[in-house]
Amino acid sequence: MRSYKKITIFICILGLLLSMVTGCGEKQQETSGNAANEPTAIEYWHVNSENFGGPAIIDIVKEYNESQSQVTVSEKYNADMYKGLIQNLQAAIASGKTPAVAQIGYSFLNYVEENFEYVTPQDVVDKYFPEDKEFLKENFMPNVMTLAHTNDKQVGIPYSISNPVLYYNADLFEEARLDPGNPPSNWDEVREAARNIKDVTGNYGFFMQEYADNWAQQALMESNGGRMVEVKNGKTVATFASDDSAEAFQLLADMVLKDKTALHATNDEAFQAFLSGKLGMVVTTIGKRANFEKSANFELKATQFPNFKGKEKRIPAGGNFIVILAKEPEQQKAAWLFIKHMFEPKSLATWTMNTGYLPPRKGVAEDPDGLKDFIASNKIMQAAVSQLDSVVSWVSFPGKNGLQAEQVLIDTRDIILEGKLSAKDALQTAQEEINELLK
Repeated sequence: MRSYKKITIFICILGLLLSMVTGCGEKQQETSGNAANEPTAIEYWHVNSENFGGPAIIDIVKEYNESQSQVTVSEKYNADMYKGLIQNLQAAIASGKTPAVAQIGYSFLNYVEENFEYVTPQDVVDKYFPEDKEFLKENFMPNVMTLAHTNDKQVGIPYSISNPVLYYNADLFEEARLDPGNPPSNWDEVREAARNIKDVTGNYGFFMQEYADNWAQQALMESNGGRMVEVKNGKTVATFASDDSAEAFQLLADMVLKDKTALHATNDEAFQAFLSGKLGMVVTTIGKRANFEKSANFELKATQFPNFKGKEKRIPAGGNFIVILAKEPEQQKAAWLFIKHMFEPKSLATWTMNTGYLPPRKGVAEDPDGLKDFIASNKIMQAAVSQLDSVVSWVSFPGKNGLQAEQVLIDTRDIILEGKLSAKDALQTAQEEINELLK
């Protein structure tokens, strides 16, 4: 084997001297990692930090690597959530080095489909694994698969499904003379509870997550009757600057700026305040459940995302899907084998119990060997499960400027919550800017 490699290297050097580097270089890439008896090495990129599912990913990857000898997987954490991962992928593509498998947030579905080179999972199955031809159809509900489907293409497989819930500190509720058994169910009650907490205990009452996306803010605006986008004449148009959206966003801003009962801060700062007992309520993903349960120094409870009186609740399905970016056949095969392991009931149970994400595969939640007993005994999980009928798609801006459009809304959140502009004026300005980007 060593002699063969030496000969290969010598031929490549000779090719360089003869100005024939391209052909040799390509041959070298094709044969790398495919030597007999050597496992195919692939990378899996994800956004799961130490306190947000990272340990579960490490366990799932380790278990897979130890269970077989065909594939070796290494996992790579990407900071700044889904947007950070997308930006890192762009840099990797520019350098010609992409991971075989990546975890993509649903809000970047259109961006990935239109701007990245990927292979659909069914294409890999049809080419190399005829025994798995019906795997997706048999194991996933059609409405679940639509979360990773766009432009008539099944870009990937939904992996994590979440929705926003209202976590609250039951001990702080009691101290503020609020009934922890009767938490706020609408936004007027949230505002009033936050005032009580601040007046009686001196602590802040409320925080809504501020990741580098607009997932929670979409839930806020659309639950009051707003709509993020519409399709007009075949084109996606931003429509979020409505009176309904502005009213909802202004309520949050007023809690921060007028009532001074809500925080506008980084997630790390606010979550730490909450977990240390200095903040009464937090709206964030059910995916934070495990970390909150492990870290809270008080009785942690949760309830459904609050509604607006007389309005239909609409909460975007958060989470992510798995996409195959591998280009070489051996890498694509390895990617599929690892993905199948990720979607085994046991792996999904590990993932859910260590995060809070709802399992995408049929039967896992009801399986006695999966999550049946766990969900039945965990009231926080039940809060998320009970509002699945209110879930809608997380808006994904299309086109080459999709990332810029997302950033405009992130910046707009800061403009509103810092009091630089009213919600109505800020949203109108953002809508006009985004629609220019989408042209």
